[in-house]
Amino acid sequence: MANRDYVKRGGSPKKNSTRKKAVPRRGFPWRSSLLAVIAVCAFGSLLITLSGQPDPEPAVPDSVIVPAKPSKPVTKKKKEVLPPPPTEKWEYVKSLPNREIKVKPKELPVSEIPYVMQCGAYKTLHQAEERKAKIAFQGLVSKIRKKENSNWYRVVLGPYKFKREAEKDKHRLQRAKIEPCAIWKDTQ
Repeated sequence: MANRDYVKRGGSPKKNSTRKKAVPRRGFPWRSSLLAVIAVCAFGSLLITLSGQPDPEPAVPDSVIVPAKPSKPVTKKKKEVLPPPPTEKWEYVKSLPNREIKVKPKELPVSEIPYVMQCGAYKTLHQAEERKAKIAFQGLVSKIRKKENSNWYRVVLGPYKFKREAEKDKHRLQRAKIEPCAIWKDTQ
């Protein structure tokens, strides 16, 4: 069978080009910039006239005689003396700076079973040691635990006396992008 040239057959119609034709660049738009400057000047003069400044007094020609205003004797004003400050009628103004406030902190319940925080469970010891090293760079001590009947290596922090301490370390690890970590009571 002979080879055929399918390109020259013209099987598909030509598509219209979606490109825009190049528009020749024009020079600086002098007309529009001149109109903008005129508009800004007109607006500025309008604001000045509306600002409420009093108009200067018109010049009086020399031929017109203006009667002089009667002058009053100039007297110096005495400085106003301020009255004495009022006396305080409240006692707390004097007693508050000298007062000490005693606060009794709320006692946290101490759990009989300590809290632990687990930051991962891994199939291989190598992966668990990597997580332990990342935690160690944050200044925390962790352990790797493996149960007898399990194939998983768990990276654990603790024991913690209070859950608040565990939460504090958990937030520290979250800021270092080490997550997820879960806190629960240690049953082991």
